[in-house]
Amino acid sequence: MREVRSIATIASHSALQILRGAKSEGFKTIVLCPRDRVSLYSRFLNFIDDIVLIDGMGDVCSDEAIRRLNEEDAVIVPHGSFVEYIGVEGLERLDVPIFGNRRLMIWEADQFLKMRMLERSGVKVPRVFRSPEEVDRLVIVKMHGAKGGRGYFLARSPEEVISKCKSLGISPDECIIQEFVIGTPMYFQYFNSVVMKRLELLGCDIRYESDVDGLRRVPVPYADSLSEPTFTVVGNIPLVVRESLLVKVFEYGEGFVRAAEELVPPGVIGPFCLEGVCRSDLEIVIFEFSGRIVAGTNLYINGSPYSWLYFDEPMSMGRRIAREIRMAEEHGMLDKVLT
Repeated sequence: MREVRSIATIASHSALQILRGAKSEGFKTIVLCPRDRVSLYSRFLNFIDDIVLIDGMGDVCSDEAIRRLNEEDAVIVPHGSFVEYIGVEGLERLDVPIFGNRRLMIWEADQFLKMRMLERSGVKVPRVFRSPEEVDRLVIVKMHGAKGGRGYFLARSPEEVISKCKSLGISPDECIIQEFVIGTPMYFQYFNSVVMKRLELLGCDIRYESDVDGLRRVPVPYADSLSEPTFTVVGNIPLVVRESLLVKVFEYGEGFVRAAEELVPPGVIGPFCLEGVCRSDLEIVIFEFSGRIVAGTNLYINGSPYSWLYFDEPMSMGRRIAREIRMAEEHGMLDKVLT
């Protein structure tokens, strides 16, 4: 690819931030938009240049959408909706340059591959139970894909795992069973710059999860009468990490970058997130990763407390992506940041 004229993404997740950042860096912006979302994205024509209508998320891979994007010399910036709605086969079919390593999203979509990557990274991870029969403590059971916590549930025994899976119409073999670690949720937002050859920490957040967080406001005597809590993410809360913990946060990020280079070459390009909890002994336990921009970065469209340590201007993750593409083009390195 000789030049990038446009940056495109799907109308979902972190699209507004991505497109606003791309416009700030001088790119034309394109949003691939289902018809029922046009009313939202048409409000922001100050930074969205072209709304390409699609019938559904999967139509991003249609011949017409691919033709339009290639005519515009577009690069697609993927986010969580690509993992959840486009899927592995769609990513392989998508004949448009993608910013980042598209193969890393394939690993992200599989909970067992996720844990393999994290274990190779050298980060501390929760115990994974290979079958319900091994369960001897509180566990969280997770589905594959980027579902934003939908369908996750807690259990304490083999029988409870099997029963709840049956009620959801799934087999335990389709899930991952993880030890539930008690601590403060922390989601670390990194950017691995191929052009500048450095790892940046651009933000941190806590995800607000519908029912399980709402239960905090229910007096204890009434809590037992409520239904099983869910972990569906509905929003994000900003977080600044205790400064002494940043030593470990950077060690974890660098370990992940090394592991990705080994397991999924060329490794991490641009944004990724390590998702975990900090226990009372200040040990950070990582239970998941996202190999692309995460929605928690939407908190920092005007920059985070961490982004200001690198840049003397507002730098969202969306703008940081566009800046990397622009710098790669200037240095003849587009082939190093696009796949």
